[in-house]
Amino acid sequence: MKHNSGVIEVITGPMFCGKTDELIRRLRRATIARQKLQVFKPTIDHRYALEKVTSHAGSEYAARPVPNAGAILDALEPATTVVGIDEAQFFDEAIITLSQQLADRGVRVIIAGLDNDFRGEPFGPMPVLMAKADMLDKLHAICMVCGEAACRTQRLVDGKPARYHDPIVIVGASEMYEARCRAHHEVPGK
Repeated sequence: MKHNSGVIEVITGPMFCGKTDELIRRLRRATIARQKLQVFKPTIDHRYALEKVTSHAGSEYAARPVPNAGAILDALEPATTVVGIDEAQFFDEAIITLSQQLADRGVRVIIAGLDNDFRGEPFGPMPVLMAKADMLDKLHAICMVCGEAACRTQRLVDGKPARYHDPIVIVGASEMYEARCRAHHEVPGK
């Protein structure tokens, strides 16, 4: 089944809010609708499985790891009508142009990624993707300190908040990250 018009859907929020689960839910629905899908993830994300997008809750969907946005275009099959992209914050800025080109060609592009890094700053191409999106869902997690809605990702180093000038990209999961609300998100040196 081909779409009449393309669309860019962005699913964003902090770690542990269900971004990948929502991406997988939408991909499964497209599969039920007999649409031709291709799913991509950055090669840097090898936390759970190399050739799958996997949520922290354990949901998974087959995916192709690629080093950059250009590799998505190179791997795209002509019959594909739905493209899923997980962990988009790790891609280069070319992901923005690629997403727009695909949507202009009638492809449904579903993107999941962190909106902010551990410092609470906009992360990679995500702010522009959010602005260019036809549909945007910003999800919240649960603050690990107080139980309120969490909109931030807290990186921990030896149980203490990472400093502002620490490296931005360190791939990890619950062993080094927590969801936090604004009040409990700490970034020493900011």
